[in-house]
This record gives sequence, C-alpha cells and structure tokens, in this order.
Amino acid sequence: MDRPVRVAVVGAAGAFGRNHLAGLAQLPEAEVTIVADPRIQAAQAVADRYGVPTVLPGLEEVLGRDDVDAVVLATPTPLHAAQAQAVLAAGLHVEVEIPLADSLADAEAVLAASQASDQVAMVGHTRRFNPSHQWVHRRVADGLLTIQQLDAQTYFFRRTNTNAQGEPRSWTDHLLWHHAAHTVDLFAHQTGPITRAQALQGPIHPVLGIAMDLSIQLKSQTGALCTLSLSFNNDGPFGTFFRYIGDSGTYLALYDDLVTGHNEPIDTSTVAASRNGIELQDREFVSAIRQGREASTSAARVIDCYRVLGALAEQLES
Repeated sequence: MDRPVRVAVVGAAGAFGRNHLAGLAQLPEAEVTIVADPRIQAAQAVADRYGVPTVLPGLEEVLGRDDVDAVVLATPTPLHAAQAQAVLAAGLHVEVEIPLADSLADAEAVLAASQASDQVAMVGHTRRFNPSHQWVHRRVADGLLTIQQLDAQTYFFRRTNTNAQGEPRSWTDHLLWHHAAHTVDLFAHQTGPITRAQALQGPIHPVLGIAMDLSIQLKSQTGALCTLSLSFNNDGPFGTFFRYIGDSGTYLALYDDLVTGHNEPIDTSTVAASRNGIELQDREFVSAIRQGREASTSAARVIDCYRVLGALAEQLES
C-alpha cells in the first residue's frame, strides 16, 4: 500500500480512543478519516482537535464506507468480540483494544474469524510495546537476564463505573478479563508459555457484580514465577507496577518508564521510535497493514493468554 492507511477510530470520545488519536497523529503512514462514538458532541470535539473530517455515531455507520481501510476499536469490553468479527467480515483490518473478549468462547470466535480472513487482526496488548518492557525483553533475548519472578500490582479505585480519566462509563470493567490480561500475556512474552495458573478472588460487589480484589499466581516453562495482585478498592496510587527480579538485576517498570531496584533511571529513549506505548502499538498495526504481514500481537499470537484466563475463570466459578 503506497498511500496512507485510512483509519476509523470507534469509541473515539473515550479515554483510550483519545489515546489512539494522539498516537495515530504521529504517523504519516496513517490518516484518521472517521471518528465514531454515540456521544456525538464529544466525538465532534476530538474530531476538531485532530482534524478528522467525518463524525459518525457508531461502528455500523463506518462499515461499508469507501474512505476507510482499518478500524481501531476503543469501545466497551463487552462489544469487542462481536465488533471485531463485524469489521473483519466487512473486509477491513482491525485493531481491537485489550481485552480481545470477556470470555474464552468469544476470543476463540474472533481467532477463527481472523484465520478465515486476509485482514490484519491485532489486539492491543500494550505492555509488549511499552519501551520499559521492550528493554527487559531485549535483555532476556540477548542472554543478559534470566527472569526469576515478576511481581505485578494493578491498583485502581473503581467502586463505580468510571474510566481511566475518572469519567462515568456505561459498562463494568473486569479485573480478570481486562487488567489481568495485560500481565498474563506479558509474563508469557517475557519468560515463555505458562504451565500453571491459579487464582483467588475477594467478595463480589453487590451492585457491580464483579470481584473487586483478585490474586493470581503463574509459572512459566522456564520455572519463573509471577505474582499478580489486582484491586478496584485501592485508594491510590493508581496504575500497574511491575518488578522484574532476575539473576543479573532487578527492574521496576511503570508503563513506559523503567528504573533499577535502587531507583536508578534507565534510558529507554533508544528502544523504539517513540517512548509512548500506545503510539508504538498503532505503529505496529499500520506497519503490518502496509507490509501485508501478521501483526506481532495478532489474535493468533495472544490467544494463549485468553486460554489461561478461561482456565482461571473456571477455577473462580467453581
């Protein structure tokens, strides 16, 4: 493809929709032609900010247009699987934000649709793209570090339905299928396939209907361990904090930033073309389309994460 990839961002008025618009704005190989969101006034505001010519209320209005090649889905989690399949069926490329689905059956259905399609079907497993985690991955690949344990904490204060910006949302987030997916996939990416997984959850919230606290333990084929603690009851600081414990060093990662175990900053500016994980994720999506290849976080390449999550869900339900 010689011309820029024409992209529609669906769910553009949400926190991650805006993150993708900021990332795509840095790519001359991409042109955002459409933003779509049922919150039309908010969608128009972000369209005006990024110079996007067309504002539509939703995905249905995007499909079938002749000014779009690819769709970024930054929509509510419960819609991801069905919408990803609809995009592929329309002959368009799709980047669906994490999680791919909120059940193993739906994740497998998207995988099947992607395998039956010639389009790029990518999932937004952003941790693989954060420069901090890329730096660690290269050190492991070069034989300079063997990870013995990954300790991860994912902490938010979400006793009501709010997004990452503290704004109200119409759907309920999920610690297992969304937030744990980041770390389960990252741990396997850094240390190899997961061979054992177990989980415990706290009380179910009477209104939201989800567990507000979750503890997960993982073991990879290398013998490395992962301990993951997640909570929606945590009253700050917010975010996901990773501690890599290895044979030649300890490293703490917070999104795109990295320090040693002694809080010494590590320069990750030369790891990739940007220090923004979302922008790097979008770069991979656009690059895969232009080069006609499978994306590094295609549905096929992340499906094992959802199979682990499915096994953990069965444990918790029993």
